[in-house]
Amino acid sequence: MTPTPVRFHDPRATVADFASSTLVRCPRCERTAHFERRPCTPPDANGRRYPHTRLVCRSCGLCRINTGPSDRRWPTLWLRTGTRHGELWAYNLQHLDLIRRFVAADLRERAPWYDTGQKMTLVARLPAWMKNAKNRDEMLRAVDRLRATVIAPG
Repeated sequence: MTPTPVRFHDPRATVADFASSTLVRCPRCERTAHFERRPCTPPDANGRRYPHTRLVCRSCGLCRINTGPSDRRWPTLWLRTGTRHGELWAYNLQHLDLIRRFVAADLRERAPWYDTGQKMTLVARLPAWMKNAKNRDEMLRAVDRLRATVIAPG
């Protein structure tokens, strides 16, 4: 008798669902920091709207708030590692967990695209080398390595 396959049902998440709160590398101390991107500020005198961003590092106490066009760069992602097939990255632990559940599953189910009109969800956009079953063990090791950099034992 074969064991029951592990199932994954696509929650129809998109990148926008995870991009508002990310784990990044602190520009001052090179440790984990939290980067938030909130909705746009009210329009300025020229009618332009800018996203409100905030970077907070609990290690060194750095706190940067940006509400204008002066610095629109995103800091370097913390959850990022290379594999022999390509680079694996995630915005936060929830994004990493979604990738792990997808990669670990033997049976991957998606709702038909015509239910909501949304064809390309986040898991549908993953590269083919990530979806390939022969790379499953390597991908799971990489995900566990990334998770260990954030969650310390004890």
